[in-house]
Amino acid sequence: MATRTAGEDDVNALAGLVFAALAATGAAAEDIAYSFHWDGANGYELHGGMAFDEAFLSQPEVNARDLSCFFIEGRKDGAPIGRWALGMLSETTTWTLTYLPAREAFAVYSAQHPMPQAWNMDGDGVDCGKGGFGFNIGNAAQDLCLDGQLLLASQVPPDRPFPATLAPDMQFPPDACLGPNLLSALELPR
Repeated sequence: MATRTAGEDDVNALAGLVFAALAATGAAAEDIAYSFHWDGANGYELHGGMAFDEAFLSQPEVNARDLSCFFIEGRKDGAPIGRWALGMLSETTTWTLTYLPAREAFAVYSAQHPMPQAWNMDGDGVDCGKGGFGFNIGNAAQDLCLDGQLLLASQVPPDRPFPATLAPDMQFPPDACLGPNLLSALELPR
């Protein structure tokens, strides 16, 4: 018969509590993934994907803080021009996302949503950073930022619909998803 130390019993008890808490809060629910494609003006386009806990589908809005995965990749006349992913998020990143699950679409400019999307890009279109890439929907337009500059040529009307499509087989780039914070913070005795 193997003997157990008090430390092992404590670890087992702690692990049981953690998993019980996760089950009670619904944190073990499955993520649901969506893909999206945006056509800008003059040959500019963007495609990407996002994932979030499917429990959020019952809410009126899914916001940036609710996402577990997100990435965008931009093109001009079919050639890659830039990308941004959730793993690149920092304290200085402009990051606003408003998704409307009942409509299966991103919120676009309206009285209720004056600046619903700011994906590594502020309203002036200049904070995507040197070598950076971003997307924005505000009161003036839907548009892109590249290398810290607003791409005026990419602009389309601010209230143009922007749908997203359920994508159960979505493959996310490694930097698109946040890591598991809770379990990775546990320090277990050796």
